[in-house]
Amino acid sequence: MTRRLYYEDSHVREFDAQVVSCGEREGAFEIVLDKTAFFPEGGGNPADTGTLGRVKVLYTFEWDGEVVHRCDGPLPAGSAVHGAIDWDRRFSNMQNHSAEHIVSGIVHQRHGFANVGFHMGEDGVIVDFDGFMDDGELSDVEREANEAVWRNAPVTAWFPSPEELGRIAYRSKLELTENVRLVAVEGVDVCACCAPHVKRTGEIGVIKIFESIRRKNGVRLRMLAGSRAYEDYVKRARSAADISALLSTPRDGVTQAVERVLAERDAAQFKLTGLRRQLLEEKLAAEPYTEGNLIFFQPELDMREMQSFASAAREKCAVAAVFSGDDESGYRYVLASKSADLRVLSRDMNEALHGRGGGRPEMVSGSVSATREEIEGYWR
Repeated sequence: MTRRLYYEDSHVREFDAQVVSCGEREGAFEIVLDKTAFFPEGGGNPADTGTLGRVKVLYTFEWDGEVVHRCDGPLPAGSAVHGAIDWDRRFSNMQNHSAEHIVSGIVHQRHGFANVGFHMGEDGVIVDFDGFMDDGELSDVEREANEAVWRNAPVTAWFPSPEELGRIAYRSKLELTENVRLVAVEGVDVCACCAPHVKRTGEIGVIKIFESIRRKNGVRLRMLAGSRAYEDYVKRARSAADISALLSTPRDGVTQAVERVLAERDAAQFKLTGLRRQLLEEKLAAEPYTEGNLIFFQPELDMREMQSFASAAREKCAVAAVFSGDDESGYRYVLASKSADLRVLSRDMNEALHGRGGGRPEMVSGSVSATREEIEGYWR
């Protein structure tokens, strides 16, 4: 059975080992060593990657009690090999996983809620709790979590005996009775966990809860810690600086400046809508009454405006047809009439102009993939 060096010291970056076996499967090579510092995927924690001598370790997993390294090349059984894990990736995973333990421990202490789901990916850590917390409560949790980081509290991991385990209160999603590994953050949390962790909370650096989503039976959090939280902060700070420059306002006034721009946009849109409605009314007023049909091409109308215009235009003709769009992307349409059953007409038009749509006898809407010339030819 593989000796797991990450249990002895989570900070082992390189090691020497002997190849026990190597087999090919699905275009890759699965290598087992007598000992390894590579952590296999498990417990919501991603697998380690890195190198074994000249070959790359693409993925690490556990199979039948052994740690299996899935590699891009073979290594002969019995040979000695030097292993090196991708330390930046591993350390970032440890920062985020230890941060999750701290947050989950504080939530459990404060509110009695259990962590019922955990996933760690490149875009953050997702944690599900079986109870709801509002923004103020989550802010308090985040503050207390960072205070635990600033205390630089020790983080210890061990395999207690069955007798010792029976005397310890710890968090666990499963009922465990043997080979239980506990991870304790002094003064904050004790939890069953198989993954590598930091040795002291100060290594985490910072913990940030970015998002909370209310779910049926609780809340889902997205959080980041350590280097990933720092990199995320750099991106956000750069975006804030860019917005500040674009709006010619200090960074601490960006929110108010954006609100002002949005208000100005809404006012301009309201004014534009009014002017467009006035233009359409004038255009319709200039049209004489006819027993035939009226066809209008109006760019950049939304569906509500098209329906309103077609409804008014049908008072002056048999069928009012309003089209909005262009030859490249096609046209949306609304047909309106006081007397004709437009469902029959729209089916015929859709077939002729490669369109689709439908509606009520007095009004139908849809779209056609045709040019303006083709549409006008059909209505002629």
